[in-house]
Amino acid sequence: MEHKKLLQFPQKIGLYDPSYEKDSCGVGMVANIKGIPSRQIMEDAYLVNSRMDHRGGCGFEENTGDGAGILVALPHNFFKKISKEMGVKLPKKGSYSVGNMFLPQDEKEREFCKREIEEIVGSEKQIFLGWRKVPTDSKKANVGPAAKLSQPVIEQLFIQSSDGIDQEEFERKLYLIRKQFSHQLRTNKKLTQASLLFACSLSSKIIVYKGMLTPSQLFPFFPDLEQKSFETHLAMVHSRFSTNTFPSWDRAQPNRYMCHNGEINTLKGNVNLISARQGVAQSDLFEEKLKDLFPIAEPDSSDSGNFDNILEFLMLTGRTLQESIMMMIPEAWQSNEIMNPDKRAFYEYSSSLMEPWDGPASIVFTDGKYIGAVLDRNGLRPSRYYVTKDDKVIMASEVGVLPVDPKNVLMKGRLQPGKMFLINFLMQNLIV
Repeated sequence: MEHKKLLQFPQKIGLYDPSYEKDSCGVGMVANIKGIPSRQIMEDAYLVNSRMDHRGGCGFEENTGDGAGILVALPHNFFKKISKEMGVKLPKKGSYSVGNMFLPQDEKEREFCKREIEEIVGSEKQIFLGWRKVPTDSKKANVGPAAKLSQPVIEQLFIQSSDGIDQEEFERKLYLIRKQFSHQLRTNKKLTQASLLFACSLSSKIIVYKGMLTPSQLFPFFPDLEQKSFETHLAMVHSRFSTNTFPSWDRAQPNRYMCHNGEINTLKGNVNLISARQGVAQSDLFEEKLKDLFPIAEPDSSDSGNFDNILEFLMLTGRTLQESIMMMIPEAWQSNEIMNPDKRAFYEYSSSLMEPWDGPASIVFTDGKYIGAVLDRNGLRPSRYYVTKDDKVIMASEVGVLPVDPKNVLMKGRLQPGKMFLINFLMQNLIV
């Protein structure tokens, strides 16, 4: 199939080796510190991403982008309205999930995949609610021929949690469901378009819209994002520049929990060591189901995709978002004699469990309850932030991505190596 050429790396030949692929991109986020959703956050996020258009790459067609996307908190009012049109009654917020799914172009293969996914949902004792065809407008967005050729069918999967489980346990069930159908279907040799199947997100907290687009094409391509009822308290955006890697719909960012600008130079070692530890891994939360999550690092993922896989695994097996990030990107602690002893002990203990994911990288991350950013220990990627008096925070790899009245600026600064920038929506505060 022609689309396979656009979705997979070329074979190793001569001096070219696909294992050396890496990328560098633009990242940004906008959020209301008090966790109040609004349409303005969406409009601001679109402007932020569009201002980083120069950070994104294009192929031989200027209207075929390397990738652009947005991660937002699940807009309950929007989906409540959509569910009525579908004839589905949604439960309360936090008791259902909506996932954006890339599916095969071939109708028979697509229907097979959907049936398999529904069976896995049932096998995990969760309630399948339905599918929704995601509206797209490639004409209005002026999407290039190469992107349209490789475009998957995009649908949303609605799942309700079973009675008696809380939101965190529901998230773990969704993780199991997604891992199982991804492993089974993407490795199914009978499916000629298995590589097109991909879950951009499947969560009760957040949702990701992304594609092989330019930043300015993102909102016009997905009419959902332009609806007035589509509101959020946080938005994380990404403009991808594939320096040496090949663009595809699934490699666009944000990923499910993070997006990044830079490279992970230690990627191969990180992935190999995670794979080696799978044989002795244990979890009280997953018990015998833990093996269904393997391999933790998904094949054919980019460096940021693998980082996201491991971050997700650490969080859903019981660690907090902040702890997981500190384990993966520790500051330079070994020779720091003035570091707090408790903090030093944390890094020393964590080093026996996880090697640093090292390289020049600026990473923005969220789980819906927190949003934050961190630089690698050398601080080789730029990221600056502004906090306004009306409780808005703006952070990006560029300066000037969003107009702000100087009189409205409460504080501003830049990310520093080894330091974490974090917003706690529950406590309604900023920690730097």
